[in-house]
Amino acid sequence: MKLAITTLEGKDAGSLDVSDEIFGLDPRADILHRMVRWQLAKRRAGTHAVKNRSDIARTTKKMYKQKGTGNARHGAMSAPQFRGGGRAFGPQVRSHEHDLPKKVRALALKHALSAKAKDQAIIVIDTVELSEPKTKALKTHLGNLGLANALIISGAEVQENFALAARSIPYIDVLPVQGINVYDILRRDRLVLSKAAVDALEARFK
Repeated sequence: MKLAITTLEGKDAGSLDVSDEIFGLDPRADILHRMVRWQLAKRRAGTHAVKNRSDIARTTKKMYKQKGTGNARHGAMSAPQFRGGGRAFGPQVRSHEHDLPKKVRALALKHALSAKAKDQAIIVIDTVELSEPKTKALKTHLGNLGLANALIISGAEVQENFALAARSIPYIDVLPVQGINVYDILRRDRLVLSKAAVDALEARFK
Protein backbone atom coordinates (compact mmCIF):
# COMPACT_ATOMS: atom_id res chain seq x y z
CA MET A 1 0.00 0.00 0.00
CA LYS A 2 1.26 3.49 -0.84
CA LEU A 3 0.60 6.61 1.21
CA ALA A 4 1.29 10.10 -0.09
CA ILE A 5 3.64 12.27 1.97
CA THR A 6 2.96 15.97 2.40
CA THR A 7 4.61 18.81 4.27
CA LEU A 8 3.02 20.87 7.01
CA GLU A 9 2.63 23.64 4.44
CA GLY A 10 0.65 21.30 2.17
CA LYS A 11 3.35 20.64 -0.44
CA ASP A 12 3.88 17.23 -2.01
CA ALA A 13 6.86 15.33 -0.57
CA GLY A 14 6.64 12.00 -2.41
CA SER A 15 5.09 8.73 -1.28
CA LEU A 16 5.78 5.91 1.14
CA ASP A 17 5.26 2.15 0.89
CA VAL A 18 3.60 0.76 4.03
CA SER A 19 2.89 -2.80 5.08
CA ASP A 20 -0.54 -4.27 4.32
CA GLU A 21 -0.19 -6.29 7.53
CA ILE A 22 -0.48 -3.04 9.49
CA PHE A 23 -2.49 -0.67 7.27
CA GLY A 24 -4.32 -3.06 4.96
CA LEU A 25 -6.34 -5.33 7.27
CA ASP A 26 -10.11 -5.62 7.13
CA PRO A 27 -11.10 -3.83 10.40
CA ARG A 28 -12.92 -5.93 13.00
CA ALA A 29 -15.29 -3.96 15.22
CA ASP A 30 -15.28 -6.64 17.94
CA ILE A 31 -11.52 -6.38 18.50
CA LEU A 32 -11.65 -2.57 18.51
CA HIS A 33 -14.54 -2.68 20.98
CA ARG A 34 -12.65 -4.98 23.34
CA MET A 35 -9.62 -2.72 23.24
CA VAL A 36 -11.56 0.49 23.90
CA ARG A 37 -13.36 -1.16 26.83
CA TRP A 38 -10.00 -2.30 28.24
CA GLN A 39 -8.48 1.18 27.90
CA LEU A 40 -11.41 3.02 29.47
CA ALA A 41 -11.71 0.51 32.32
CA LYS A 42 -7.98 0.71 33.03
CA ARG A 43 -8.00 4.49 33.43
CA ARG A 44 -10.91 4.57 35.90
CA ALA A 45 -9.82 5.63 39.37
CA GLY A 46 -12.20 3.30 41.21
CA THR A 47 -12.04 5.53 44.31
CA HIS A 48 -15.82 5.86 44.77
CA ALA A 49 -17.00 4.55 48.12
CA VAL A 50 -19.89 4.78 50.59
CA LYS A 51 -20.29 3.87 54.25
CA ASN A 52 -22.18 0.67 54.89
CA ARG A 53 -23.87 -0.10 58.19
CA SER A 54 -20.67 -1.42 59.78
CA ASP A 55 -18.98 1.96 59.13
CA ILE A 56 -21.70 4.03 60.81
CA ALA A 57 -21.16 4.99 64.46
CA ARG A 58 -24.70 4.88 65.82
CA THR A 59 -26.19 3.28 68.87
CA THR A 60 -27.17 -0.38 68.88
CA LYS A 61 -29.45 0.09 71.82
CA LYS A 62 -32.84 -1.58 71.35
CA MET A 63 -35.08 1.13 69.90
CA TYR A 64 -38.27 -0.26 71.37
CA LYS A 65 -39.40 -3.54 72.78
CA GLN A 66 -39.29 -6.61 70.60
CA LYS A 67 -42.93 -7.54 70.73
CA GLY A 68 -46.29 -5.91 71.00
CA THR A 69 -45.78 -2.69 69.04
CA GLY A 70 -46.72 -3.96 65.58
CA ASN A 71 -43.45 -2.57 64.17
CA ALA A 72 -40.51 -4.43 62.71
CA ARG A 73 -37.89 -5.96 65.02
CA HIS A 74 -35.17 -3.33 64.79
CA GLY A 75 -32.03 -3.44 66.89
CA ALA A 76 -29.72 -0.77 65.38
CA MET A 77 -30.10 2.76 64.04
CA SER A 78 -27.32 2.10 61.50
CA ALA A 79 -29.66 0.02 59.32
CA PRO A 80 -29.96 1.36 55.74
CA GLN A 81 -33.65 2.16 56.00
CA PHE A 82 -33.06 4.81 58.69
CA ARG A 83 -31.98 8.39 58.06
CA GLY A 84 -28.26 8.57 58.81
CA GLY A 85 -27.86 4.83 58.47
CA GLY A 86 -25.41 3.00 56.23
CA ARG A 87 -26.03 2.57 52.52
CA ALA A 88 -26.88 -0.89 51.24
CA PHE A 89 -24.90 -2.32 48.31
CA GLY A 90 -23.09 0.95 47.57
CA PRO A 91 -19.82 1.19 45.58
CA GLN A 92 -16.54 0.37 47.29
CA VAL A 93 -12.93 1.20 46.35
CA ARG A 94 -11.78 -1.27 43.70
CA SER A 95 -9.89 -1.59 40.45
CA HIS A 96 -11.96 -1.74 37.26
CA GLU A 97 -9.14 -3.30 35.23
CA HIS A 98 -9.62 -6.57 33.40
CA ASP A 99 -7.23 -8.71 31.40
CA LEU A 100 -6.73 -8.46 27.66
CA PRO A 101 -4.00 -10.53 25.98
CA LYS A 102 -1.00 -8.62 24.67
CA LYS A 103 -1.46 -10.10 21.19
CA VAL A 104 -5.07 -8.85 21.07
CA ARG A 105 -3.91 -5.35 22.05
CA ALA A 106 -1.31 -5.34 19.29
CA LEU A 107 -3.86 -6.63 16.77
CA ALA A 108 -6.35 -3.94 17.84
CA LEU A 109 -3.82 -1.20 17.06
CA LYS A 110 -3.28 -2.67 13.59
CA HIS A 111 -7.04 -2.77 13.01
CA ALA A 112 -7.42 0.84 14.17
CA LEU A 113 -4.71 1.96 11.74
CA SER A 114 -6.30 -0.12 8.97
CA ALA A 115 -9.72 1.40 9.72
CA LYS A 116 -8.33 4.90 9.22
CA ALA A 117 -6.50 3.82 6.06
CA LYS A 118 -9.67 2.25 4.68
CA ASP A 119 -11.58 5.49 5.31
CA GLN A 120 -8.73 7.46 3.66
CA ALA A 121 -8.36 9.37 6.92
CA ILE A 122 -4.56 9.03 7.26
CA ILE A 123 -2.20 11.85 6.35
CA VAL A 124 1.58 11.33 6.38
CA ILE A 125 3.69 14.43 7.06
CA ASP A 126 7.44 14.48 6.53
CA THR A 127 8.20 16.24 9.84
CA VAL A 128 6.04 17.47 12.71
CA GLU A 129 8.06 20.56 13.59
CA LEU A 130 7.67 24.33 13.83
CA SER A 131 10.36 27.01 13.88
CA GLU A 132 8.36 29.03 16.45
CA PRO A 133 5.67 28.04 19.01
CA LYS A 134 2.94 30.05 17.29
CA THR A 135 -0.62 28.70 17.59
CA LYS A 136 -1.93 31.03 14.87
CA ALA A 137 0.62 29.73 12.35
CA LEU A 138 -0.16 26.10 13.22
CA LYS A 139 -3.92 26.69 12.89
CA THR A 140 -3.30 28.11 9.41
CA HIS A 141 -1.27 25.02 8.42
CA LEU A 142 -3.91 22.65 9.80
CA GLY A 143 -6.67 24.58 8.07
CA ASN A 144 -4.85 24.28 4.73
CA LEU A 145 -4.61 20.50 5.29
CA GLY A 146 -8.32 20.32 6.21
CA LEU A 147 -7.63 19.19 9.77
CA ALA A 148 -10.19 20.35 12.33
CA ASN A 149 -10.40 17.15 14.37
CA ALA A 150 -7.21 15.07 14.33
CA LEU A 151 -4.68 13.02 16.25
CA ILE A 152 -1.09 13.93 15.33
CA ILE A 153 1.63 11.35 15.99
CA SER A 154 5.20 12.62 15.93
CA GLY A 155 8.45 10.66 16.28
CA ALA A 156 10.08 9.47 19.49
CA GLU A 157 9.50 12.90 21.07
CA VAL A 158 7.10 15.75 20.34
CA GLN A 159 9.00 18.90 19.39
CA GLU A 160 8.49 21.52 22.11
CA ASN A 161 7.52 24.32 19.70
CA PHE A 162 4.88 22.10 18.08
CA ALA A 163 3.52 20.90 21.44
CA LEU A 164 3.21 24.47 22.75
CA ALA A 165 1.49 25.66 19.57
CA ALA A 166 -0.99 22.77 19.49
CA ARG A 167 -2.00 22.50 23.14
CA SER A 168 -4.66 25.23 23.00
CA ILE A 169 -6.27 24.09 19.73
CA PRO A 170 -9.50 22.18 20.43
CA TYR A 171 -9.95 18.69 18.94
CA ILE A 172 -6.25 18.44 18.06
CA ASP A 173 -4.21 15.90 20.06
CA VAL A 174 -0.45 15.45 19.74
CA LEU A 175 1.34 12.31 20.98
CA PRO A 176 4.76 10.72 20.55
CA VAL A 177 4.73 7.43 18.66
CA GLN A 178 5.10 5.48 21.93
CA GLY A 179 1.78 6.93 23.08
CA ILE A 180 -0.29 5.91 20.06
CA ASN A 181 -3.39 4.03 21.17
CA VAL A 182 -6.66 2.71 19.79
CA TYR A 183 -9.02 4.96 21.75
CA ASP A 184 -7.34 8.22 20.68
CA ILE A 185 -7.15 7.04 17.06
CA LEU A 186 -10.86 6.25 16.91
CA ARG A 187 -12.06 9.36 18.76
CA ARG A 188 -10.57 11.73 16.16
CA ASP A 189 -11.70 12.07 12.55
CA ARG A 190 -8.22 12.11 11.00
CA LEU A 191 -4.91 10.48 11.87
CA VAL A 192 -1.73 12.42 11.05
CA LEU A 193 1.49 10.40 11.13
CA SER A 194 4.99 11.72 10.77
CA LYS A 195 7.29 9.73 8.51
CA ALA A 196 9.30 8.80 11.61
CA ALA A 197 6.12 7.49 13.26
CA VAL A 198 5.33 5.25 10.27
CA ASP A 199 8.87 3.85 10.34
CA ALA A 200 8.62 3.22 14.10
CA LEU A 201 5.27 1.44 13.74
CA GLU A 202 6.59 -0.77 10.95
CA ALA A 203 9.65 -1.65 13.06
CA ARG A 204 7.43 -2.34 16.08
CA PHE A 205 5.24 -4.86 14.28
CA LYS A 206 7.94 -6.45 12.12
